Amino acid sequence: MGMGSLVRVIRELLHEAARDLAPTLVVVLVFQVFFIQRLPDSSLALVGGFAAVLLGLALFVKGLDAAIFPAGETMAFDFARRGSFFWLMLFAFCVSFASVAAEPALMAVAYKAEAVSGGSMGALTLRLVAALGVGLAVMVGVWRIVLGHAIGNYLIPAYLIVIVLTMFAPPQLVGLAFDSGGVVASTVTAPLLTALGVGLATSIRGRNPMLDGFGLIAFGALAPMIVIQVYGILFFVPAAAGTAVSMLPSDDQHQYVAWAMLVDFLVMVRNLLPIIAVVLFSSFVVLRRPLADPKGLAVGMVLVAVGLFLFDEGLQVGLFPLGDDMTRGLMGDGVAMWAVYLYGFLIGFATTMAEPALIALSIKADEVSLGQLKGLWLRSLVSVGVGIGIVVGCLRIIDGTNIAYWLIPGYLLVLAMTRVAPRFIVPIAYDCGGVTTSTVTVPLVTALGVGLAERTPGRDPLIDGFGLIAFASLLPMIIVMSYGILASWRLSRLPVKERTR
Repeated sequence: MGMGSLVRVIRELLHEAARDLAPTLVVVLVFQVFFIQRLPDSSLALVGGFAAVLLGLALFVKGLDAAIFPAGETMAFDFARRGSFFWLMLFAFCVSFASVAAEPALMAVAYKAEAVSGGSMGALTLRLVAALGVGLAVMVGVWRIVLGHAIGNYLIPAYLIVIVLTMFAPPQLVGLAFDSGGVVASTVTAPLLTALGVGLATSIRGRNPMLDGFGLIAFGALAPMIVIQVYGILFFVPAAAGTAVSMLPSDDQHQYVAWAMLVDFLVMVRNLLPIIAVVLFSSFVVLRRPLADPKGLAVGMVLVAVGLFLFDEGLQVGLFPLGDDMTRGLMGDGVAMWAVYLYGFLIGFATTMAEPALIALSIKADEVSLGQLKGLWLRSLVSVGVGIGIVVGCLRIIDGTNIAYWLIPGYLLVLAMTRVAPRFIVPIAYDCGGVTTSTVTVPLVTALGVGLAERTPGRDPLIDGFGLIAFASLLPMIIVMSYGILASWRLSRLPVKERTR
C-alpha cells in the first residue's frame, strides 16, 4: 500500500469514527452550553481523550474488518460444510470467549465496577466470568440452530432462571449483571455472532436464516446475567465500607511516559492473544490448511491491538471524566430534573442510531427478510427504546426502588410477548436488546447512573448506580416485539389478496 493509499484509508477511517462520535458530542455540547453553562474541568485532557478514542476506534474497526471477521466467517462456514459438530461447538465457544474478553464496552463497565465496589468486583474477574458465560451460551445457541428448535424454548426457561437468581443474588451485583449482559455483544462480538448464526443457518439444509440465523447475540447477552449472579451468590464478598479504588492515578503516581504506555500496550496485546490462538489452532490443527492471508491477519491484529490501546487510554482520560463532569453539572443547583432525563434520552437515542453493531444487525435483518423489515425503521425503534430505557432507569435511581422490582416484571412481560409475537421477530428482538449500547455510550451512561446514585441521598453507587444499561436493553426488546405483534395484527385484518402482494 502506497503512502497516498494509506493516507486515504486513515482519512476514511477517521471520518467514519467521527460520524459515530458526532451525535454524542452534539448532545454533550448542547447541554454544556444551555444547561450546565460552563466548560468541563480539564478541557484539554478531555479533548486529548476524545482524540485517542476517535483514532483508536477507527484503527480497531479496520483491524476487525481486515483480520477477525474474515477469519471467523470463513472458519464457521468450513466447520459447517465439513459437518464437524464437535469442532464447530469448540470454535463457537473459543471465539466467543476470546472476543468478549477483549470487548471495549465490557472493559468500560468492568473498570467502573471495580472503582465503585472498592475492588470487591475486580475488572479482570468480571470480564473473565462474563466471557465464560457467553462462550457456554453461544454453544447452546449453535446447538439450537443445528437442531432447528424455536428460540423461545430456550430463552424462556433461561430468563426464568435469571429472575429466580435475581431474588437471591447480592444486591450489589444485580444491576451489574444485567448491565454486563447489555454490553458483551458490542463492537467485537456482535458482528461475529451475527455472521456465525446466519452463516450456519444458510449452510444447513432445512434452516431459515431469518428464523434460525438470529439469536446468538440473545444467548450471549443472557449469559452474564446468570453467571455473574451465580458468582455473586457463591463467591462475592463486599468490600469494607469506605473502601474506594481510584479510576485514574494521581499525577505524582502515574506519568504517561514511554515505559508506562508500553506496559499498557502489552497488557492489551495479552488480552487479544486468545483470539489469535483460536484462529491459528482452528486453521492449522483442526481444518489443516494454511491461513488464506497471514499478512493481512497479522496487520489486522496489530491494528486491533493499537486501536484498543488508544481507545482504553482515551476512555480513562476523556470519556469517564466527561461522564462524571456532565453528571455533576446536571445535578448542580439551578438545573431541573427533567434536564437529566432529557440528557439520558438523547444520549441513548443519538448514540444507538450510530451504533455499528446495531447497523450491522439491521442490515442483515433487512437482507434476509427481503426488505420486509426495513433496517432504518428497526434502528429507529431500538434507539427510541434505549432512550426511554435510560429515562426509566434514572427514575428508578431517584425513586430508590430495588431494581429487581422493575426488571423482573419487565422480563416477565418479554417472556409473555415471546409467546404471542410472530416467530420471525422474536430472535431479532432479543438480538436488538444485546447490541444497543456502544463503546461510546457505555462510559457516559454508566457514569450517569453511578453519579446519580452518589448524589442522591440514601443511594449506594454499587447497588443503585448500575442498571441503566439493563433498561436500555430491556425496552428495545419490548418495543420491537410490540411492533411485530402490531404488524401481524394489521396484516391479519387485510383481505387475502392484499396479504400476498
